[in-house]
Amino acid sequence: MPSPAIETALPVAVATMEKRYDGDVVGRSATLFTSAFDHGTGTYVAMESFEGTLHDRAGAFNFAHSATTLGEGMDNAFFVIVPASGTGALAGITGTGGIAIDADGTHRIWFDYELG
Repeated sequence: MPSPAIETALPVAVATMEKRYDGDVVGRSATLFTSAFDHGTGTYVAMESFEGTLHDRAGAFNFAHSATTLGEGMDNAFFVIVPASGTGALAGITGTGGIAIDADGTHRIWFDYELG
């Protein structure tokens, strides 16, 4: 992964992740994750390519999300489904969503979407 050419007070990192989803959202995603983060403070930006089912509709699409933390909770959260990225029964998907983090660290995702 590339390293930033300019050093700042927070280190910048780039990573890839594979995620699995269960529940109303079932499938997997490949994620490109970038962050400037250290000692509980920072911001991340992620682009995910999801493949699976969303409320029994099968297909794939991209979504992006980011947030900032100052040690507790998330601020300035952003979450969007990338327009024109849907395939299969999810073709034409647009919308937003969000991520909630349980006390045990479990991440829960939801989508507020329309199919066009």
